[in-house]
Amino acid sequence: MGLNKNDSILIVGAGVFGLSTALELARRGYINITVLDRYAPPVPDGSSVDISRIIRIDYADPLYAKMAREAYTGWNAEYKDFFDASGYAILSEAPGHPYIEKSKQIIQQAGGKVDVFNNIDALKTIRPAVQAHFASAHGYHNPIGGWANAEGAIQHLAAQCSAAGISFITGPRGTVQSLRMSGDRVTGVNITNGSHISASHVILSTGAWSPRLLDLSHAASASGQPVGFIQLTPEEATALQKSPVIVNLTNGVFAFPPTPGSNILKLARHGFGFATAQKSQVTGSIVSGPKRDESNAATGYLPQDADQGLRDGLRQLFPALGDRPWLDRRMCWYTDTPKGDFIVDWHPRFEGLFVASGGAGHAFKFLPVLGKYVADCVEGKAEAALREKWRLTMPKGTGMEEVNMAGDGSRGGPPLRRLSMLEQAKL
Repeated sequence: MGLNKNDSILIVGAGVFGLSTALELARRGYINITVLDRYAPPVPDGSSVDISRIIRIDYADPLYAKMAREAYTGWNAEYKDFFDASGYAILSEAPGHPYIEKSKQIIQQAGGKVDVFNNIDALKTIRPAVQAHFASAHGYHNPIGGWANAEGAIQHLAAQCSAAGISFITGPRGTVQSLRMSGDRVTGVNITNGSHISASHVILSTGAWSPRLLDLSHAASASGQPVGFIQLTPEEATALQKSPVIVNLTNGVFAFPPTPGSNILKLARHGFGFATAQKSQVTGSIVSGPKRDESNAATGYLPQDADQGLRDGLRQLFPALGDRPWLDRRMCWYTDTPKGDFIVDWHPRFEGLFVASGGAGHAFKFLPVLGKYVADCVEGKAEAALREKWRLTMPKGTGMEEVNMAGDGSRGGPPLRRLSMLEQAKL
């Protein structure tokens, strides 16, 4: 679809997809861009924010590994104030994990070097600040990697968007009820206050909220992943300051070094998550997703088994802190896809609608370069192999078939579980 530089473009969603795309399009000369969201960025319950996100180049897929290396350059340049090059350790409690082995191979083929270990004491030799205890641990340490201040990076990105002349609409006027249609053409969005905003093109970057607005049951779903925060003393934080980011692919639990200044230790689980039951405004069917009209980070509630999973991971990674109470907890909402691939494509049926979503829990690290890749797809300039990988396909059958959203092989822990209505009410 051809775009003119003065066409009106609405971008729904002020996360990493929406903001990076908006900025890149503005840099390419598009002059009429508006970003909508329920909250001003950094959106408090978005998957692009809170105190930290993993920055790694380790991928079992060559394309994402290449993109991650490009992004890593950006984290050490424009975004260096938000990046901590702590290093990255990935392990499994059983040998021969396919994701670890393939990632290691790709890194080495690109000229990188990793420190392989086959027990936790070997990792402690490489990184003495590590306090973890595992009966069995097999993986590697990559000195290239670390974590980013996600909230700070998103604030910086949003400020760049404002400086580039991009408009923002938030609150009730930025909360989208549905897409506005004229036949098979999307002509804008309907807002929850009863009004609407028209546009030549709409870019949907709504992450886990997307199933509410578009039928994606065959291509994406939403799941909540548990996150926990612990307050350390200054002495405890100092002892862990030189720890790497550590990921256990067996149970999916990962942890960051303490955040400087606040001394907060964060753990989370990159797993298959928890599903809710929400009614889709598009099809009337029941889909999984976060709440729309209030922050999903406000209650601090986790289901008991999610809390226990994080607690078990805490006792493995930081045994001395195993019984420390949580400072805060939350669900981080993922947009899951069958193979962990992003969805970046013009909608095959609805003219004027572009979808940039499907982060699958790993999109944030690409913040410095993601907008360039998305904008290339918007303008039809991306390589054919990339467009095919990120294509939004239509269902092959009735559309009612069960689709496995297992991702790219980097997740661990128990299978997806649907929350009870009582549990969902507490979120």
